[in-house]
Amino acid sequence: MKVLITGCNGQVGKCLTKNLAENAEILAVDYQDLDITDQAAVFNVFLDFQPDYIVNAAAHTAVDRAEEEVDLSFKVNRDGPKFLAEAAQACGAVILHISTDYVFGGEGSGLYTESDKTDPQCVYGESKLAGEAAVVENCENHLILRTAWVFGEHGNNFVKTMLKLAETRDALSIVGDQFGGPTYAKDISDALVKMIESIEAGKQPEWGVYHFSGLPHVSWFEFAEYIFNTAHKEGILDTIPQLTSIPTSSYPTPAKRPENSRLDCQKIENQFQIKPSDWQAALTNIQAYK
Repeated sequence: MKVLITGCNGQVGKCLTKNLAENAEILAVDYQDLDITDQAAVFNVFLDFQPDYIVNAAAHTAVDRAEEEVDLSFKVNRDGPKFLAEAAQACGAVILHISTDYVFGGEGSGLYTESDKTDPQCVYGESKLAGEAAVVENCENHLILRTAWVFGEHGNNFVKTMLKLAETRDALSIVGDQFGGPTYAKDISDALVKMIESIEAGKQPEWGVYHFSGLPHVSWFEFAEYIFNTAHKEGILDTIPQLTSIPTSSYPTPAKRPENSRLDCQKIENQFQIKPSDWQAALTNIQAYK
């Protein structure tokens, strides 16, 4: 089994590269190794390596910068997946592509299913939705994994930011009216591997979009509370900053964030027996996030 991993130095990409190292022949690349927006370069890599699977963990994820870097965002998040999907189709590979909760409008308080209407509210969400469409249109054998609120030991994320701020701040104001499911990067990696293993075992999947994120659903404020309480319990923090819950309107950002990022993960459980990410269990190893 040969697997091409793009975005190998990102939160999910690092876990995935480590996960597959023993059981597959892998080619792990980051943007320095392969510019996925260069169609010729993409096809050359596919011709040389001839992968059975391509996992696209590469993305332009700077949500606020995307409002100004519109062309770059669409090049990386739409054109890159298009070229990867075209190459996968040409060599008979399966493409697994990571997407986001930002493709939805973020209204209401219910769970978003895979078939719900998309309505991105920012450039990042628009570019990621365009990437999904490009994958669907250009490779028959595709699995798109939408996730949310990703964190892990590698890279930048909310958990690391909170622990860093706690070193210098006695009090913090955290948004309390945006809700979602924090998702551990390694759990995303494990889910992708399980999807691949299912196909390798001869089980024909339903190609298309799947949701995978964490439970229980919380606000950013509640997530921060749990992070600090865990860090204090594990001896990482001597004192917990005083936390204040604030509305989104009190913390304006260039890109609009979804108020509701709750994803329904029943489909992936039914198809692949993959349960939602247990983000609370992932934080028991909070020393590794320092």
